[in-house]
Amino acid sequence: MYKLPYFTTDNQEEILDFMHNNTFVTLVGFDGAFPVATQIPVKTVIDGDSIKLIGHIMTKTDHFNAFQKNKNVLAIFTGAHAYISASVYENPKSASTWNYKTVQAKGIIRLLNSEETYQVIKDLTDKYENPESSPAAFNKMGEDYIQKHLKAITGFEISVTNIDHVFKMSQNHSSANKENIVKNLQQSDDVLAKEVAKEMKDNL
Repeated sequence: MYKLPYFTTDNQEEILDFMHNNTFVTLVGFDGAFPVATQIPVKTVIDGDSIKLIGHIMTKTDHFNAFQKNKNVLAIFTGAHAYISASVYENPKSASTWNYKTVQAKGIIRLLNSEETYQVIKDLTDKYENPESSPAAFNKMGEDYIQKHLKAITGFEISVTNIDHVFKMSQNHSSANKENIVKNLQQSDDVLAKEVAKEMKDNL
């Protein structure tokens, strides 16, 4: 990671909030020859001093095979990011850059049995589909349908052993530069650029 002191925070709650709010991660494993990766939603669960990531994957995949061989995995959480043009700096004859936020969580993956996987799918569906009102709610699906599709899915639980992060939002620049960056990003048509502008503005 491109990790410098002014691009990090000592506030662990801020890091955990970022993980809770950016649930669609890139999960990376190693099959013995090459890294393998898949993009999936996960749930971050805090239990005392331990942190776990819960999710599910398709069974007949390269990453499933890799996770069976090697339990060491890396989950990459990514937030809003944007190109930062030096043209708006007090001294524009400088290097342009990119602002972004990311958290990398290393851990040990455990593949779940069918009963545990069932609960993972139910919890995930109930998070995004209101059990009372949504026609796509988990409790609206037939049990035969659920069991049929469950055969192709395996849940997992990752016990996190290390968390690292970079929250790069031009902290190393002057107040004037940061204000100019925010104004420039606010004028962009890029939704992510506008989000970076909002985050920077909140910290001005």
